[in-house]
Amino acid sequence: MKRIPLRALVAVAATLLAAPSLAACASTDDTGGGSGKGAENAKIAFLMPDIASTRYEQYDAPLFKAKIKELCPKCEVLYQNAGADASKQQQQANSVLAQGVKAIVLDPVDSAAAATIVKSAQAQKVPVIAYDRPIPGAKADYYVSFDNEKIGSLIAQSLVDHLKETNAQGGILEVNGSPTDAAAGLIKKGIHSAVDPSGFKLLAEYDTPGWQPSKAQEWVSGQITQFPGQVAGVVAANDGTGGGAIAAFKAAGAKVPPVTGNDAELAAIQRIIAGDQYNTISKPIKIVAEAAADIAYKFVQGTPPAGETTLFDTPSKLFTPTVVTQKNVAEVMFGPDGALKAADVCTAEYKAACDKLGIK
Repeated sequence: MKRIPLRALVAVAATLLAAPSLAACASTDDTGGGSGKGAENAKIAFLMPDIASTRYEQYDAPLFKAKIKELCPKCEVLYQNAGADASKQQQQANSVLAQGVKAIVLDPVDSAAAATIVKSAQAQKVPVIAYDRPIPGAKADYYVSFDNEKIGSLIAQSLVDHLKETNAQGGILEVNGSPTDAAAGLIKKGIHSAVDPSGFKLLAEYDTPGWQPSKAQEWVSGQITQFPGQVAGVVAANDGTGGGAIAAFKAAGAKVPPVTGNDAELAAIQRIIAGDQYNTISKPIKIVAEAAADIAYKFVQGTPPAGETTLFDTPSKLFTPTVVTQKNVAEVMFGPDGALKAADVCTAEYKAACDKLGIK
């Protein structure tokens, strides 16, 4: 029998002993998201689009952070708001990627420009969850939102029904959201699905740059002059643009027609209670913020969830919103599951109106 040299046996033994260490080194070399490694102390980015809508600072960010804290006490949320600046949002995305985030939850300023953020993140194996606004130009890893097209159809149909019930005469103004926001495009599509066959003439429509209430107010002011006494109602795509429309009528000394909204901001609920705004949409931010947190953490753990539906070729979870008018504001906004407290809304100016609607 041929003997194996002792030196060869020692070399083989050394190789076998080193193998586990080499494997261990390889297992910790993956710095991208979605591997599940380091999930217990991961960094997760939450990138929001603007401060024109007060919801992001007051509700979305705090609720998202709280849910992540519940799911992962040692995880860190890197929150940034782009202030309606797409270039700034790109810089913020680059910054959080450099800081080693394991997932990005992104509500884009500009849905088209955000495709670059998605591609950059995915190139580094970091999943992107589109939040509230979809990103048609690139396939995000997931999309979570309320159904924006449904929102548009609900607020518009609610207005149309009200105008018919009250035998209103005249036409409708349509104040859409930002032209760079794909969610605004879906809301716009939903609005047209109700307004176009309604029998009411669409007098004019406007895509509001950056969702700015001041821009909406300026445009509506011009339409009041152009169509004196002819505006039966205004379909505004959110509470900010709705508030701008209402301000325009008041500034002109004209009667405020029924005006829609969306987001159920505190100021909008006060306007509804006072009778200045006709409706809004309750889409409890807690629902979508917590869902986004749960989905993001699942990606971090390496167990991405399946979508309940697909939108823009992206696995999606879409929630159904609720229309709020004076008829149901007490129940929806101040009931057991409501998002608001009477003490915060029913200030001295609105107390009598709140009492009339049974809000206490």
